[in-house]
Amino acid sequence: MKAIVVTDQAAGTAGMKLVERPEPQAAINDVVVQVHASGFTWDELAWPTTWTDRLGRDRTPSIPGHELAGVVSALGYGTTGLSVGQRVFGLVDWYRDGTLAEYVVVEARNLAPLPGDVDFTVGASLVMPGLTAWQGLFEHGRLQAGQSVLVHGAAGVVGSMATQLAREAGAYVIGTGRAAGRQTALDFGAKEFVDLENDALEDVGGVDLVFDVLGGDIGKRSARLIRAGGTLVSIAGPPEARPGDGLAIDFVVESDRAQLREIVRRVRDGRLRTNIGNVSTLDDAVATFNSTERRAGKTIIRVRP
Repeated sequence: MKAIVVTDQAAGTAGMKLVERPEPQAAINDVVVQVHASGFTWDELAWPTTWTDRLGRDRTPSIPGHELAGVVSALGYGTTGLSVGQRVFGLVDWYRDGTLAEYVVVEARNLAPLPGDVDFTVGASLVMPGLTAWQGLFEHGRLQAGQSVLVHGAAGVVGSMATQLAREAGAYVIGTGRAAGRQTALDFGAKEFVDLENDALEDVGGVDLVFDVLGGDIGKRSARLIRAGGTLVSIAGPPEARPGDGLAIDFVVESDRAQLREIVRRVRDGRLRTNIGNVSTLDDAVATFNSTERRAGKTIIRVRP
């Protein structure tokens, strides 16, 4: 099968190569998925899990990519809940070879059914952003209707998903980002927008929840905006500052079949839109990832036409 592999961490995306690899075999409770569309997160080549196994041993050449939509092509021994030929989408374990390939092995529990009226490209684009936003807002942020939420990077891939889900939950959403992202953030449901380069973040006043994708100085300043009992939720690493009377939480997204079902149901109902930018092929993926052009939205690789 065709697959993109990496062997040199220092090389970054420039070290990606399209090669031929053996098709993977399913172990107990696994499924083999024929990948139709794959997502790639830009910083995953900096993750230790891309390069080593759980015991810290080198596992290169490894296949990046953890988000997928495709069709089940084989079942491992004892696998239940899915069937050959079924459309699925989901998240591959961080320590396993990933989805920038024609086939991938996934634990069955990490996949959810993909309805027939949802395109594979859309399915792949939902996984990481959707789960990250859902878990940050509802599991860790305990968001409730009527609360106020400050979403950093509201025009971005994860931020736009968090903005929509928070708005649908009845929260008042204030988005932040670059000036160029103002209209996009408002279109996704933010009621206000803060230009982080030109506006004063502190003018926002107090909020119940901050969803932080940026970290650094913005994260530290955001901690001071949290109302008593509120929460700062970060996906940019451990927060460098904590609210005076609230919680600071960082987390790593996990696959969750029930949450994937909820997310895709909202897409089908028209309540949730994806933020897809460039769509490329597996043959062109290496060039796409190494492009110097700044692109808005999530890049999706169509592995099958």
